[in-house]
Amino acid sequence: MTNEMSTRTVIVSAAKDALVESGYSALSTRSIAQRAGVPLSQIHYHFGTKQNLVLEVLEEENRRLLQRQAGLYSSDMPFWKQWEQACDFLDDDLASGYVRVLQEMTAAGWGDDEIAAAVRANLRGWMDLLTETAGRASKALGGLGPFTPAEIAVLAGSPFLGVEALILLGFEEEELPMRSALRKIGDVLRSLEE
Repeated sequence: MTNEMSTRTVIVSAAKDALVESGYSALSTRSIAQRAGVPLSQIHYHFGTKQNLVLEVLEEENRRLLQRQAGLYSSDMPFWKQWEQACDFLDDDLASGYVRVLQEMTAAGWGDDEIAAAVRANLRGWMDLLTETAGRASKALGGLGPFTPAEIAVLAGSPFLGVEALILLGFEEEELPMRSALRKIGDVLRSLEE
């Protein structure tokens, strides 16, 4: 590993930690540099701007999690079990900070077209994967009723995005049964598969 590559990796890791801790609006390149133990000039050299750095954090996390999810969805596990595993991954993704990074960048994208385009590209990867999975489910189940695989992808992905936002807003399960509602979708899938 080259010194330049390791500096870049250390900066991305520090930016992720700082973003999870303080959010996008309070994030400063100076604090990231201090956390990474590098001169501020290194952040500007490698990424140019805070925005580019945070988009790199999102892209790196997204790529890693898409690979994990692709492995799950390509397995021979029944679809309802895959849904249950995806629900388990939600807790992992919250703990890792990925959900916070995604939701922070989604909110930032509402006022910035460049950020919005990057977030859409990342979410497009998830929707494409879910569409492929729904296509396999359609073949296995003999159809998806009135829905296309792309529509099922939207119906499968959107509840996770919504639940993630509600959790980050501070809603507790006792107040809004978010996780249990997601898990019960797995029960519906199980009854359809059996």
